[in-house]
Order: sequence, then structure tokens, then C-alpha cells
Amino acid sequence: MDLLPLLHALILGIVEGLTEFLPISSTGHLILAGDLLKFNDERGKLFEIVIQSGAILAVCWEYRSKLWRVAADLPREAAARRFLLNLVVAFLPLALLGLAFGKALKAHLFQPVPVALAFIVGALVILWAERRTHRIRVESVDDMTFSDALKLGIAQAFALIPGTSRSGATIIGGLLVGLSRKAATEFSFFLAIPTLLMATLYQLYKERALLNADDLGMWVVGFGSAFVSAFLCVRWLLRYISHHDFTIFAWYRIAFGLVVIATWQFGLVDWTNR
Repeated sequence: MDLLPLLHALILGIVEGLTEFLPISSTGHLILAGDLLKFNDERGKLFEIVIQSGAILAVCWEYRSKLWRVAADLPREAAARRFLLNLVVAFLPLALLGLAFGKALKAHLFQPVPVALAFIVGALVILWAERRTHRIRVESVDDMTFSDALKLGIAQAFALIPGTSRSGATIIGGLLVGLSRKAATEFSFFLAIPTLLMATLYQLYKERALLNADDLGMWVVGFGSAFVSAFLCVRWLLRYISHHDFTIFAWYRIAFGLVVIATWQFGLVDWTNR
């Protein structure tokens, strides 16, 4: 058995798991890692889709009690129905705008300079959001209104711009509309479930011709490493935000934006190959 593809799968799964739920853009990191590992062809892009499901499962496992409780209480509890509807409301802006404009945005903005600018502008937004007075009016995701969910859904839609970060847009959007740091972060986790699940299923359907049973071992390794690293990352982030803000991620984004420019300028990474 060739161990090199399995090693690549392990590395990319870890990258996906560690970056999917942090406000630093998993897509940018997967492009960089995939290109450096020479695993950026059509098969590699399909693999990136597959391993997202490992990150989704990690969130489902971490919040399994909450999800089971909501499912059980749907017929009789208004709070459970409101939570589910909030997720639907927040999911729709990205879904609708993605279907309408996603391909055009990707075609025109998936260039090194726009991607780097998205990293840096996103960093400046985080720094600004963390320096303003943060008035908390929503302590828990269960206290969110439909209006709150819609605003976070609109914020998440900015992730259609390559390099923006879905989780970053949602979390910072939550802070700006008055959610506590924990509520904004947790809602970003919950919203990732339908968002990433539908994106994964849609892309798998589109790329179904590339599915090959010979890649099963690679998928299993990537799925498993994405699950473990995402699970650990989610737990770490929840502990981290209880005592820290998101400023460190802003400075990291600025540094990574410079990495994008440098790797493109010196021909190390083909950022347009997407």
C-alpha cells in the first residue's frame, strides 16, 4: 500500500479540522497545504469536500445532548422549534446568494490579491469589533430572536468572498448585534451543521463522477483526522473565549494574507487553481 496518499490525507484532515471553526478561513489553508503537498488536482478538491463531513460530525458529537434534546422537544416545546427555525433563517442567505452568485464570485475573486485582501480586511474588522464597546443582550443561543438569526445569516453570506471565513463572519457578526462571545461562537458551530452538510452533499453530487472506491482508505484517514482535530479545536476554542478575545486571530489573518501574496509572487502556490 502506498502510504504517501494516506499521509497527505492525514495532514489535510488535520488542517481542515483545525481551521474550519476558527475565524481564519479553512479554504485558504487547504489551498496552501494541498498545493505544497501536490494534492491540488480534481481528486484533491473532491477530497477536501469529503473531509468536511468529519468536521461536521465533530460538532454534532460535541453538542449531541443539545441536538437530541431539540429533536425530542420539537413537537411540544416552542424553544426547540425557535432554535430550529433560527438555524433555517440563518442558513438561507448564504444558500440563496451562493446559488445565485457563488460561481461568479469564485471566478472573479479567487485570485491571490483579492484573497489576501479578504484575509487582511477581515482582520481589521475583528480588531475594530474587539475594540468597540460590546453590549451583550443575548447570553445564550436559546435567547436569540429570528431577527438575530437573520442578521447572522447575512453576516455568514460574506463568506462567499474567498478568504473571508464562514465562522469568522458569523462570530464577529454575532458580537456586533449583541450576542455574548459564547453565544456567537456556539451559534456559528450550530450553523455550520446545515451549511457544511448541504455544501458537502451538493458538491459530492456535482463531482460524483470522480468518486472512486480505491480512494476509500484515503477518505477514511482524512475524515478521521478532520473529526479528531475539529473536536479538539471546538473544545479548545470554547475554553479560550472564556478568558480571551479574538484579537490573536486578527493578527494571524494579517500574517496569512502576507503569506498568500508571498507564495503567489514567488510561484510557490497556484491560488487561481480553484
